[in-house]
Amino acid sequence: MPPHPTMPTKPLAGILNINKPAGLTSHDVVQRVRRILGIKKVGHTGTLDPLATGVLVVCVGRATRLIEYIVPGEKQYRATLKLGETTTTFDSDGDIVAAADPSAITEAALRQALTRFVGTIQQVPPIYSAIKKDGTPLYRLARQGQSVSPPPRTVHIAAIDLLAFEPPFATIHVTCGAGTYIRSLAHDVGQLLAVGAHLTELVRVANGQWHISSAMTLEDLTQAVNAGKLQTVLIPPEAGVTHLPHRRLSASEKQAVLNGRRIDAGQLSSPDIIVGVDDAGHLVAILAPTDDHQLKPKKVFHS
Repeated sequence: MPPHPTMPTKPLAGILNINKPAGLTSHDVVQRVRRILGIKKVGHTGTLDPLATGVLVVCVGRATRLIEYIVPGEKQYRATLKLGETTTTFDSDGDIVAAADPSAITEAALRQALTRFVGTIQQVPPIYSAIKKDGTPLYRLARQGQSVSPPPRTVHIAAIDLLAFEPPFATIHVTCGAGTYIRSLAHDVGQLLAVGAHLTELVRVANGQWHISSAMTLEDLTQAVNAGKLQTVLIPPEAGVTHLPHRRLSASEKQAVLNGRRIDAGQLSSPDIIVGVDDAGHLVAILAPTDDHQLKPKKVFHS
């Protein structure tokens, strides 16, 4: 893939907070970014359904090696549910398989139902999902007509706030942990109310530290590249791992780590992954503690 004529010659490495448009898969967005930037090394940190919009954190160049460490925090969603209809996919992209009159559902009854899903719960993912069975995504098996029964998983929902209720539609704000399916939440709320429900709109408002207020569109990215201003919107790789313990490396430690050698852990007692940075705060390496109180380079980032 040839580099874009206005791209800098320095190898790209950074993070983009993309506001995903509706109708595209997360992989579609990655493909668009690859074409806009003219490079192949692009990846995202968390899938959004085609119907969904909002925060999609995309890593570029060497920053793709950080994907497994980025955005471990809570996610926030704004979701609209339609009561009275159950669909195959738990959202409006699916076929309606059951319908009921939701006119008797009051706001008080809805609020009470929502409280049942706050906390640590068991949730069954949609059969039309990217979860894999024996290496094959469930949605592919479902489309082939195979019987699919995803096992329940433990998820944590910290809060659900009812933002609006205009029957048969309800808009909620959900704060939850990784692995939570808002489509399943919509479906389960409908089942609890005995009228059915499905998701009609979903916006990921935040993913860890990344918020929609600072997200850019694919059009914004294209304009930045064409204007030669990509570096003004490309977030440094180290910004994606601020939640991890950091260790500022001396010149000799930096050189040792870049050569793949271990360094003494010193006073740092964290049992977790550690981010090694230089005097300027730039990412040097991802380090792992060893049993003999040393730090071993797991991933090294040459400047």
